[in-house]
Amino acid sequence: MSSKMTLHREDRLFIGGEWVVPTDGGTIESIDPGSGEVWATAAFGGPGDMDRAIAAANTAMRGPWKRMPVMERAAILRRFAELYVREADTLSTVESRDTGRPIRDTKPEFPGHAHIWWWNASLADKLGGRTIPMDPSVHVYTTRVPVGVVGAITAWNAPSFLANLKLAPALAAGCAVVLKPSEITPVGAFHLARIAEEAGLPAGVFNVVPAYGNDGGARLVESPDVAKISFTGSTATAKKLLQLGAPTLKRFTFELGGKAPHIIFDDADIEMAINAATSSAWVVCGQSCALGSRVLVHRPIYERVVQAFADRAAMVRVGQPMDPSTHMGPQAHGAQLEKTLGYFETAREEGARLVTGGERVVEGDLARGYFVRPTVYADVHNQMRIAREEIFGPVASLIPFDTEEEAIAIANDTPYGLTAGVWTNNLARAHRMSAEIDAGSVWINTYRFIRFPVPYGGMKQSGWGRENGIEALDGYLETKATAISLTGQFANAYAS
Repeated sequence: MSSKMTLHREDRLFIGGEWVVPTDGGTIESIDPGSGEVWATAAFGGPGDMDRAIAAANTAMRGPWKRMPVMERAAILRRFAELYVREADTLSTVESRDTGRPIRDTKPEFPGHAHIWWWNASLADKLGGRTIPMDPSVHVYTTRVPVGVVGAITAWNAPSFLANLKLAPALAAGCAVVLKPSEITPVGAFHLARIAEEAGLPAGVFNVVPAYGNDGGARLVESPDVAKISFTGSTATAKKLLQLGAPTLKRFTFELGGKAPHIIFDDADIEMAINAATSSAWVVCGQSCALGSRVLVHRPIYERVVQAFADRAAMVRVGQPMDPSTHMGPQAHGAQLEKTLGYFETAREEGARLVTGGERVVEGDLARGYFVRPTVYADVHNQMRIAREEIFGPVASLIPFDTEEEAIAIANDTPYGLTAGVWTNNLARAHRMSAEIDAGSVWINTYRFIRFPVPYGGMKQSGWGRENGIEALDGYLETKATAISLTGQFANAYAS
């Protein structure tokens, strides 16, 4: 199927409820990773544009959004969800064009994003505080108030989903948001702005300004008028954001990198484990921080699993994202392609056994895009770079282990702690593994169980705070304590 289509244009930023021309930004090109050609152009902002968006958000925080009854706020979020379902087909197509994710994945996934909005709408009127018993002379209570203006910075691998995870709880909490999508995949954010307009969000509550990280993005993080940054991306970038936000003691939520262990014991349902492990290795072309790219395999079944990975890799249909038969699309952009190809060379130098893949696709029309083959390395040990570093490509590294204790040691021997998977039919072992593995999510006999009511986030260098679940709102709220004297009496400290 040809990737040719009419050039899509987004020439306005969304600031203060209006579509405005960038003042110190310009226009960027979005590349179709399936063809290596421009498929869309989008407006992007500079520091001045970001200042305008921050000012609009602060005005909204002090104005109608602050005064709006909470039930009306929840109704707007529900309306957003309804409109999102209506627009899901368009949104999924945009995402496939922008990121290279196969349309067979995005089409069924996108209507489900609306549940994030319905869930948070259901929580918007349940953010009460508590009373604190003291003594009969004083009444003490707490309230939970919005943290303030939120800067939401999203990554390029799943831009719409990541934006929804930030926008819905921030708005439910009563915050106003400036969304800075990645300049690599900016187009879907403008569609979210149109939904926000139609849903009835007051002007300035939601603003969209794509920007380069070291320019408009830095201004968003440094601004004293932004209370909180919610960021999804690399651990290295998060450390830079901390430095930029330190002078204003910025609040942060981070959902960062991972190098998840996916552990298969010999007492597991091996077929089901292989289904999950191969899917999680290559889905989204390996461009997800939650994938189980370190596959730890009990030695009695090790060679069986290695062969199964090779067999499954041969079944993967690599192709154009808009082709409904495609299982795996391209890397999302040229720089990521080069990074993945570099790790193929690293693996060869480190002595890993290449089972299959390890190369770019150079046949036919795929040669123009950023395609690589699903890749399997065996006989990997945990000190190899392909086992320690986040590749963000479709690469599975298979590591043998002998005992439960060894599996735990290997699993935890990483600076990351986002997710983990364990396959075993031993119930006691399942509980032991979950208790011992350092990860924010541990999935037993399943994988990638990411659902809107379940908190999701990392330990160690995989992040701060949680997205999804009731806990997601905590990062967008401050607790205020109020004490009221019931007597009105206060002693004169200088009477004697």
